[in-house]
Amino acid sequence: MFDRILDPTGLPARPTNVAVAARRVPSLAGARVGLLNNTKRNAAQLLTELGDLLRDRYGAVVTIRRTKPHVAFPVDEPMLKEIAAVSDVVITGVGDCGSCSASAAADGIAFERVGIPAAVIVSDAFEVTARAMAGVHGDENFEILLTPHPVAVLDAEQVAERAAELVADVADRVRESAR
Repeated sequence: MFDRILDPTGLPARPTNVAVAARRVPSLAGARVGLLNNTKRNAAQLLTELGDLLRDRYGAVVTIRRTKPHVAFPVDEPMLKEIAAVSDVVITGVGDCGSCSASAAADGIAFERVGIPAAVIVSDAFEVTARAMAGVHGDENFEILLTPHPVAVLDAEQVAERAAELVADVADRVRESAR
């Protein structure tokens, strides 16, 4: 009845045992930060707040902000290369639904594989989805940063508070000294 099965991961074949962690930056002072927004409501605001906090608290510099064309698809190669070329670290998210959490995990792993440490932010309700996609991409132990669900309904003040709660974990995720 069916002659093929479609794979929603976008991978030509399932990788096995290919976990790769990019080298962490020794310090965030002067580090170039890339922000990858997945189009979910409040994702851009949360990432902007995190970029501002990384600048103010750690001396980092946001060098690029990009928005994926679709929430459910992993970052495409041209955008991945564009961001990686001008970033020492990347923050991506916000995984606040099933498909966007899965693609956020895939995005983080893609950046790690090209040598850019990535902090992936996912709401706790979709941790299982993000971890499952990390496993599909060959890195079942990929570290995902969790925030309480939901993010999409927060007002501007709540988004700023959420960023303040996350910033130390984001910094620890991408810095050498914190690992």
